[in-house]
Amino acid sequence: MKKKLLIGTGVVIILLTGVLFYLRSATKKHSPTTTVAYTQNGFNLNIMYCQPFKKGRVIFGPKETGALQAYGEYWRMGANEATTFNTETALLVNGKELPAGKYAIYAIPDETAWTIAFNTENNRWGATAPDEKNDVLRVQVPVTETNTAAEQFNISFEPDSMVVYTSLVWDNVSVKIPLELGKK
Repeated sequence: MKKKLLIGTGVVIILLTGVLFYLRSATKKHSPTTTVAYTQNGFNLNIMYCQPFKKGRVIFGPKETGALQAYGEYWRMGANEATTFNTETALLVNGKELPAGKYAIYAIPDETAWTIAFNTENNRWGATAPDEKNDVLRVQVPVTETNTAAEQFNISFEPDSMVVYTSLVWDNVSVKIPLELGKK
């Protein structure tokens, strides 16, 4: 009897594990994972994130408009698991110090400025906000409207003399986070 119960439990666990892996891979088809890197002039940066598509939806806006990402609310800056930001050197992010390390990077979008946070809870799945007590740094950056709507969310690095901008573009919104080398 115990043997049958153990075998049955094992089969159920294996089936549940398979279903979870299938569901995770299915969501990745709709928002593929990508990594961007920048390794020049003393910077060694990379960001891993999942790229959702607009698909005719309102992306950013007041909650009452039905926006996918409502103003003033946590956004993991992508889909699926947390977007991670890794730096091998200390940085100045919009003039504030960020130690070297791996962080979950997230945003709280608003119409004219976004709050960008770097958090130590970097191994997260889903849209639940991390504990703000684990934020290492928060900065505000301005929003720029673009003339053309980007169908897929995109993060890139844009160097400009001694500053490298982390550029976030989706729909008709662009945000640039300035990064400089910090103290060694």
